[in-house]
Amino acid sequence: MKGNINNNNMGLGKSIKMYLTIFVATTCIYMLIYQYHMSTQEIDSNEVIKPPLYIITPTYRRPEQLAELTRLGYTLKHVTNLLWLVIEDANETSPLVFDILDRIGVPYHYLLAPMPAQYRIKRFKPRGVSNRNRGLAYIRANATEGVFYFADDDNTYDVSLFEQMRYTKMVSMWPVGLVTNTGVSSPIVRDGKLNGFYDGWIGGRKYPVDMAGFAVSVKFLLQRPNATMPFVVGYEEDGFLRSLKPLSNDDIELLANKCTEILTWHTQTKKNPSAIALNQTRYGGTNLIAIDKLLVRS
Repeated sequence: MKGNINNNNMGLGKSIKMYLTIFVATTCIYMLIYQYHMSTQEIDSNEVIKPPLYIITPTYRRPEQLAELTRLGYTLKHVTNLLWLVIEDANETSPLVFDILDRIGVPYHYLLAPMPAQYRIKRFKPRGVSNRNRGLAYIRANATEGVFYFADDDNTYDVSLFEQMRYTKMVSMWPVGLVTNTGVSSPIVRDGKLNGFYDGWIGGRKYPVDMAGFAVSVKFLLQRPNATMPFVVGYEEDGFLRSLKPLSNDDIELLANKCTEILTWHTQTKKNPSAIALNQTRYGGTNLIAIDKLLVRS
């Protein structure tokens, strides 16, 4: 009888030890899972506190519009804490543009800014100026911090550029590829400092840079209430940067590894003619009827 009691006690002790082992192991696993969860939450928190980016994109109806917005939109989708201001030169919004923007899923505002009538009759039209000035008006009314950037929809962008520009204190600049016969438009850096500009067309400009080659701090803009982009073809960038005065070369931050890398290109999608009319009689009842609604007619 005594032997049975001892055996029972030994069995009970082993059971208790086994359960304790399982309890400790389970607790350790739960602690590891909790720590991992908290670490991911911390990463998400750090993402949220990054300075916001406001990407101003002028656009207008043309055969390439939806394709170019799609390409740019899916690039911007890789960038956190960003608001995309898509501003169309039109008198009414387009359901097709709304559909593309909703499908991509980047936070956006879709606004209108038709070109003033007096400029439409000119041979050389200052495209995108009314759009960009509308974007500046939005920022002045709704933003207090962060950085804004004029990102045309026919360019190509390396996503690392957006993270670099995000911390601009005043104005930042960098090279843009595929611009004029020089192949690049870039600040000239000598001994680590801005020493001029390299561009295929200087044209008497103080700032001969491409629209894709600079970003501006929101606070810096708000301190300059008269800053605006002029309706002068070829001098839009120069006029805007001049309007940010006082602005010295020492105030300009040089990104893209001190302007030794090209992280954006002025690719300019090939222009396409308007689509010919669809033969409704021949193709009625086919998928082409739906597709036809997506095409730009002359």
